[in-house]
Formats: sequence, C-alpha cells, structure tokens
Amino acid sequence: MTMSHEEIYAKVQETLVDALGVDEEEVTEDATLMGDLGAESIDFLDIVFRLEKSFGIKIPREELFPAENLINNAEYVNNGKLTAAGLAKLKTQMPHVDFAEFEKDPDLNKISDLFCVSSIVKFVESKVNS
Repeated sequence: MTMSHEEIYAKVQETLVDALGVDEEEVTEDATLMGDLGAESIDFLDIVFRLEKSFGIKIPREELFPAENLINNAEYVNNGKLTAAGLAKLKTQMPHVDFAEFEKDPDLNKISDLFCVSSIVKFVESKVNS
C-alpha cells in the first residue's frame, strides 16, 4: 500500500505532537526536532517507537538517527567538526537528509539541525513505499 507524501506527513506530525507535547502548527516540514520542537535525545527512542507503531514498519535506531556512532570516532571528527570522511559516512547513512546547509559548516553542535520533520517524512516514505 503506497501512501502519499501528505498522508505520511500528517501521521509524522501527529506522532511528533504526541511524543513531544507540542502544538500541531509547530510541526512544520522545516522544523528541527531539537532546536524548534525541544526534543531531547531520550525523545528519539520514543519517536522511533511511535513511528514504528503508527506506520507498521521496523526502524533500526542507527538508521534514522545515526550520528551518535560518528561523533565518537576520531576519523570522522576533527576540532568539533565532521571531517570529509565523516560527512560522506553520514550522507550514506542518512540519504533522506538535505546536507546543503550543514556542509558549509559541519559543526557538531549543528548536527541536531539535520534531524528535521521533512527528513523523518522522507525516511518514512522510503520505508513505507519501498
């Protein structure tokens, strides 16, 4: 069963409203989970669980939020920024994310900005419609 982008977005939005206790109008496509919606790393597990339940899919945690394994690896991080190798690795792990802005300044403190509503929608689309 194929779902439209709008159907998936509506369910992701509902999931994030429930998981984070935010208002529906706050959950826009370009809202970031941590910066705009106030998510903390503990919320990511809950979000993954709710998405799995809502869409009937299996989401390995490192697939949707793989950054944790990268930031502790010296090959991928130098002076608080992702190296070219780290960026390449993250891109292969997160094909559902737009890296255009992050690439200009791959600062680890900005990595959470990659986790936005639209990237979750794209990720779920790839799972549901594959």
